[in-house]
Amino acid sequence: MRTLARYLRLYFIIEAQYIKARMQYRADFLVSSIGMFFSSLATLAVFWILFNSINDLAGWTFMEMVFIYAFYMIAISPMQILFDHFWQLRFHIRQGTFLKYYFRPLNMMFYYMSEMFDLKGLTQLLVGIGLLIYASTQLEISWTAARVILLLVTLFSAALVQVAVVLIATCAAFWVVDSWPVLGLAWKLREFAPYPMSIFDGAFRFTFTYIIPIGFVAFYPSQLFLRPEQVSPLVYASPLIGIALFALMYWIWTQGVNSYTGTGS
Repeated sequence: MRTLARYLRLYFIIEAQYIKARMQYRADFLVSSIGMFFSSLATLAVFWILFNSINDLAGWTFMEMVFIYAFYMIAISPMQILFDHFWQLRFHIRQGTFLKYYFRPLNMMFYYMSEMFDLKGLTQLLVGIGLLIYASTQLEISWTAARVILLLVTLFSAALVQVAVVLIATCAAFWVVDSWPVLGLAWKLREFAPYPMSIFDGAFRFTFTYIIPIGFVAFYPSQLFLRPEQVSPLVYASPLIGIALFALMYWIWTQGVNSYTGTGS
């Protein structure tokens, strides 16, 4: 517990300094936040166009799609806010600046991720929460204490899945000179997450469920609140899947950190 308290205290100290530095460029923060707001709503425009052409999407209504998308927005926010520095990992490794993370008596992943806090990601989180409340009202979902707890658990599990999938791809930088294609593919695949898995054919559905489990980022857990009578048994494994994927990601990260020897220059 002392170690956890120490890391939390260090994290808040580091982030406070980072936020102070970033707020020196308030125009940049404002513009990026506005950009994040409108980009977050872009998918809703796609849904609107789809549902103006068809009555439903594999049996799913427009408002149900909004709920799934809102769940997705909240679930991917921790990746955006807390782990944004991992986008820079490939540059640090290629340039040799990653070596500095070996010289602090701190957990290396903690040290690395705590160097950046993406403020504009808070806009994405707020948009997701607002859409979830709106969709819940329109769908007349009753939020009991048990359902709120279930929502928090499933959101936490979904966030672990999203973080793990992207960070596993990010760790390719330890072994691949140009890892962007791997990372870019993982990030692109997440765009399928807010869609019902039932709209995909068998091969894609199998891939998004058992190989690259992005179905657990939004669709499967959302079923618990939208159509509990049709829920897949896989949904109840969401916490285990999230924890297992995160543990796998951390193991791959550790192997990469142990194998890194610098640029050689």
